[in-house]
Amino acid sequence: MIRGMTATPPPRRAPAGAAVLREDVTDAIRAAVFEELAAVGFARMSIEGIARRAGVGKTAVYRRWKSKLSLVLDLLTAFATQGLPAPSTGSLYGDVRALLEVAAHALRHPVASQVIPDLLVEAARHPEIAEAVRAALLDSQQGVATAVVRDAVARGELPEGTDPDRALDLIIGPLYWRLVVVRSPLPKGYLDDLATAAVAALTS
Repeated sequence: MIRGMTATPPPRRAPAGAAVLREDVTDAIRAAVFEELAAVGFARMSIEGIARRAGVGKTAVYRRWKSKLSLVLDLLTAFATQGLPAPSTGSLYGDVRALLEVAAHALRHPVASQVIPDLLVEAARHPEIAEAVRAALLDSQQGVATAVVRDAVARGELPEGTDPDRALDLIIGPLYWRLVVVRSPLPKGYLDDLATAAVAALTS
């Protein structure tokens, strides 16, 4: 899962000798990319549209990225490197419930709900996007799941050898299906029930 889809990933330092690029302009362009993706999708997104939404000229975009593909890949990579802090509540149920809360908040974000499905479609056509999406949506989440499982094993709540990938599937899979694929609202108590079901599946 991704970490709250915000519009301003960490700024990157320019290499020595490079022209100094204004960080506020870079941040505005990055924010515009997400808005443009949500509005028109990757296939129809253009550098012109991004520049117009950011309130800058096309050259400001091209000074930073050579194409819309490289721009999107750069943003996905930035989100992947941010990572998601693993919950540490003192219990497996608490950790699972906290992880679901963060994931639900991110997936219900109006930009994320539009951008993620579109990028998954584009990933089938562009290997570069597929790799970046995997890093942004999966790799960081695997690290969180590994930490949750490790702590639960140390407390004696899970047996040695519990598979973190299986744990991640059980915890996040149903939530992703409901919010991103089916696009159905979460009924009251859904996250509590899902956390209970995930813990039961992991400990059975």
